[in-house]
Amino acid sequence: MKIHFIAIGGSAMHNLALALEHKGYEITGSDDVIFEPSKGRLKEKGLLPEEFGWYPEKIHDQLDAVILGMHAKPDNPELLKAQDLGVKIYSYPEFLYEQSKYKTRVVIGGSHGKTTITSMILHVLHYHDIAVDYMVGAQLEGFNRMVHLTEENDFIVLEGDEYLSSPIDRRPKFHLYKPNIALLSGIAWDHINVFPTFENYVEQFKIFVDSIVRGGSITYNKEDLEVKKVVEATENSIRKFPYKTPNYRVEDGETLLDTPEGDMPIAVFGKHNLNNLAGAKWICQNMGVDEDDFYEAIASFKGASKRMEKIAEGPGKVAFKDFAHSPSKVKATTLAVKEQYAQRKLIACLELHTYSSLNAEFLKEYDGALDAADEAVVFYSPDAVKIKQLEEVTANQIAEALNRDDVQIFTDSNVFQEYLFAQNFDDTSLLLMSSGNYGGLDFDRVRAIFQQ
Repeated sequence: MKIHFIAIGGSAMHNLALALEHKGYEITGSDDVIFEPSKGRLKEKGLLPEEFGWYPEKIHDQLDAVILGMHAKPDNPELLKAQDLGVKIYSYPEFLYEQSKYKTRVVIGGSHGKTTITSMILHVLHYHDIAVDYMVGAQLEGFNRMVHLTEENDFIVLEGDEYLSSPIDRRPKFHLYKPNIALLSGIAWDHINVFPTFENYVEQFKIFVDSIVRGGSITYNKEDLEVKKVVEATENSIRKFPYKTPNYRVEDGETLLDTPEGDMPIAVFGKHNLNNLAGAKWICQNMGVDEDDFYEAIASFKGASKRMEKIAEGPGKVAFKDFAHSPSKVKATTLAVKEQYAQRKLIACLELHTYSSLNAEFLKEYDGALDAADEAVVFYSPDAVKIKQLEEVTANQIAEALNRDDVQIFTDSNVFQEYLFAQNFDDTSLLLMSSGNYGGLDFDRVRAIFQQ
């Protein structure tokens, strides 16, 4: 098949392009800008566009399909040409469904935890040499790509994102997968630029649960009241499997999971990650992995890239980087690090970087999110607020939203770095939470300090 990607350089898009090239498809693509690691990975396989930009001449009637990425705009010249020629146009999730409609589709949804749970499931299956197709939103140890598609595998495991499918398809991605086996980890309002009210956001998860094929199943976190409400209210003819956080304890900086065979040390920590683990166990059991085999495999799971990633550790000090930016994730991650290293001072740094987090009204959702930190630090760029065409947020609004008078707030990346590198990190845990990079934080210097 001949497939053309409009906006091939995106994290998800380039992985799908690599997966289809591996499958033997003929792939072309365009983009106006491509960053690393996408750029190098595409170049290695001969898929990097010779020139950046949009070229309608790349679209012709010999193409079997065009896959449209979110980075493109509705008036993209290549998209308009494809529409004129009547070439079949797919969004990313539409194409994944097309590739998996004869497989058993396992879809992991939720406002938080879905990447970690999907990663845990894939780690366990990989450990036991169980071959499946997959799509996950983080790079995993032992996996070459974030997307893998075959003709022969019976199962496909999909991370079910609730964000929009494409510039011309405003449905959430996870509405298009029609799962046979589904999981819902939590519901916490996010993406307010698309879902302006909490009720509107919750509605998307109701549609997701109703999209599960008849006779399928939903595994759900019964400790999340919104999830419980949504799942228990559905009239869809599906089986329902609730799960909850398993018993565990922390001893000398090590998390011990309570299993039928006794306490088992695990590499991940924090109540939210133990809750994720319980959901992953149920899904693996639904896929034929017994409990003992699950525990044997999960003991070696170190986490997904950028999710509670330990970047450096030295005597009496440790530094973590985490993708957390929404209020529920920030609170859970901060609590987890404090619980794991209870005797140490915790410096928690949060970058407000997304559309939602920089919205003055949405800021209120961060109430108490950094309470577990001994020192709370916030960085945001006023330029990012302007780029997103939002009303300017103030330091006072942020302090009020977090409900902490002692929060340190920085808007200049150089001043933030000066503050950070002037700290004494003895007996300290440092937590850096962001989907950005704090205006260019020198992570190598952080590593060097913590490895001393």
